[in-house]
Amino acid sequence: MIQIEANLLKNYNLILQKNGIPENQSGYFIKWLRYYLDFCHKYNYEKECLKSLPLFIDKLCSKNQNERQVQQATQAVQLFYALSKTNVMSEPVVENFQINEHAIPYQAKVEKAAHPVLDGSNNLNQSWQDAYQGLVNEIKVRHYSPKTLKSYRGWLSKFQTFTRSKNMNLLDSDDVKRFLTYQAVELNVSASSQNLAFNALLFFYRHVLGREFGKIDGVVRAKKRPHIPVVLSEKEVHMVLKNFSCPYDLVSKLLYGCGLRLFECLNLRIKDFNFEAGILTVHGKGGKYRTVPIPEIITPELKAHMGKVYNLNQIDIADNYDGAFMFDRIEKKYKGAGKEFIWQWFFPAITLTYVKESKEYRRYHLHDTHVQRAIKKAVGKARLTKRATAHTFRHSYATHMLEANYDIRTIQELLGHSDVRTTMIYTHTVKSRTIKESKSPLDF
Repeated sequence: MIQIEANLLKNYNLILQKNGIPENQSGYFIKWLRYYLDFCHKYNYEKECLKSLPLFIDKLCSKNQNERQVQQATQAVQLFYALSKTNVMSEPVVENFQINEHAIPYQAKVEKAAHPVLDGSNNLNQSWQDAYQGLVNEIKVRHYSPKTLKSYRGWLSKFQTFTRSKNMNLLDSDDVKRFLTYQAVELNVSASSQNLAFNALLFFYRHVLGREFGKIDGVVRAKKRPHIPVVLSEKEVHMVLKNFSCPYDLVSKLLYGCGLRLFECLNLRIKDFNFEAGILTVHGKGGKYRTVPIPEIITPELKAHMGKVYNLNQIDIADNYDGAFMFDRIEKKYKGAGKEFIWQWFFPAITLTYVKESKEYRRYHLHDTHVQRAIKKAVGKARLTKRATAHTFRHSYATHMLEANYDIRTIQELLGHSDVRTTMIYTHTVKSRTIKESKSPLDF
């Protein structure tokens, strides 16, 4: 954090007194001034430029500062401007600055202040704003998940900060090398985090900037630690499953019974269940889909739950709701699809969601945090000594399939792994049951 120069601090205290700021509040004003000066230094903004204030306010809003704090910070910066009047441009000091949608740059409103907005020059500002929007567009056109967008945008924000808002035309492979090395050496991130950063920047350079950053040699790689997944025994799985209430019991049974990822399970719609064929269609990562067998033992429960979803859909239609949330422009292709039963979420949320932009009430699926909370509670009741999460059910599924002598390639397809090496990690969780004396195949 930048220290305020002694002369500036002295003059700032004087102007606080002249403006009737109580002595017990002056410390807060000085704190906000330090934050502002540090913000301008970090992102190469002109500290005496009035245009930097809305950007600073935008940053505070993105950090979930409340309205009172934001207004106090605004007043603190305005008083700093008043001190610098003789050096500031001819624009008057902003009076009665209000926090509203017009005070925040357009891009920040669109992206909900998810990244720092740049200044320094209008062209540079627009260049980075366009880059963030370009990233959003490129990810959406490829139908990547919202979590991928959030991750990539987060890494781009860190890269932007690291390069001190460098002109985008001057970005090169050396910037990437230094950033990745900094992550490993200074921040001590994990190998997986460093790989995420690399993938995010590779995507950004290739699809947004439209250029390759070539070979990335000389980067200090984060040490990859061996990881063996946590696996529950069949007995432990059933101990946990009996502690759930509806609908979390069915969610967990599908996670384990079909080897699903949590987002795959929650994104299931009515149309994905084919009870006659006993097949479940799963929409996985990267827009890929696969089919897995529906566990026969829970088929009656699934059908009963589907009946509840049907009744809820009828109530929603009677209340003139606008349908389930639809993605990938499906509703533009199939008008009114959101109200059709086959397009309803298999695990619908309890309440409707109001969409401000369209002024509609729509229904979303269960939120993943609710499921994770329920799993944590169920594991606690079972008194397990393992750290079990939603993904633990998927690990257990793969391990138990291996123990049942299923082929590794079959398990790879059922899990939706692109590379069999990902599936091979489960071989470390299974003890060999076929220990034999070593022989040559010629002697078989």
